[in-house]
Amino acid sequence: MPDFTFSIFRFIIPRMSDKRPADDLTVEELQQLLYRKKRAQRRQRLQRLEESGRVVVVDGLNPPNPEPPPLVRPQVTPTGAMRELVLETAVSEETATDDEAERPSLQWRWIANKFLLLVEIAAVLGLVIILGSLWTTRQELNQELAQSQREESQALALPTPTATPVIDVVVLPSGHKPPVNGRPPEQGEAGDIPAHLLPAINAYVPPPVPTPSIEQARRIQITAIGVDSPIFQGDDWEQLKKGVGQHIGSTLPGTAGNLVLSAHNDIYGEIFRHLDKLSPGDEIVVSTERQSYTYVVRKIQVVDPTDVWVMAPTEYASATLISCYPYQVNNKRIVIFADLASS
Repeated sequence: MPDFTFSIFRFIIPRMSDKRPADDLTVEELQQLLYRKKRAQRRQRLQRLEESGRVVVVDGLNPPNPEPPPLVRPQVTPTGAMRELVLETAVSEETATDDEAERPSLQWRWIANKFLLLVEIAAVLGLVIILGSLWTTRQELNQELAQSQREESQALALPTPTATPVIDVVVLPSGHKPPVNGRPPEQGEAGDIPAHLLPAINAYVPPPVPTPSIEQARRIQITAIGVDSPIFQGDDWEQLKKGVGQHIGSTLPGTAGNLVLSAHNDIYGEIFRHLDKLSPGDEIVVSTERQSYTYVVRKIQVVDPTDVWVMAPTEYASATLISCYPYQVNNKRIVIFADLASS
């Protein structure tokens, strides 16, 4: 055992006796160097005491080469790169330990967060559904209340007085469907007449033809579409067989008011077939036995057969031409509005 210890010291001492600066030595090497120096000083003192006869060496009590104490790592604070390495290693070890300890709690926290998110989404959806249901119920209640109010108003309302109509027809003249066996058309026989107006049409009796006079319209000429036709008083079915008919009660040519003239577009001469080719500014000449009057086209409009307002009187001299439209369909009326040209 002593030989083995001695060989170890022989191996260590040469290494520790390297002539290196103190800054290049490690802490352990510095401790070993300090220990050797103290041991050498102690041996020198013992040697001096032995030479002076003050100390007696006893075998077993004072071994010549005692073993050095075990090397204890001093508690030193690392610096520089060594400090960073040591701290990082310690932090990583502590972090790994903390992560392992906290991992179950993080998993439960994640599950709890997801559950709370689902609860919040469900609450929002439920609120939206409730609001939508409330809005729908409110709309239905409002509609029911409005309908009930209208019914009550109609039940309590007094009859509204109506003025005597200026126009005595409910459907414009020049209709395409003739009477059946001498009677007015019924539902299904006149496609351009609404069913609710059939009673009024059946009750309508054309006024008698007025006594001829020299002031009545006798002839109509429209150069732009090649029309040159006689004018007859009345615009019922029989009168329009002859040509252009003037609505009884409309004004005389050249006077203030509305001169209403009608004709067919695809039967009995197709006199007014090309009214849709007229343009604003075209001239319409209406003649009596004494004089001719020129009307200038102002507007062209397609209306429903029940738009009898086009026949209403005017405060100025005007003319209105009416015919079925479109060609061979005849579910509408084409109306030409013209004003008397200034002389």
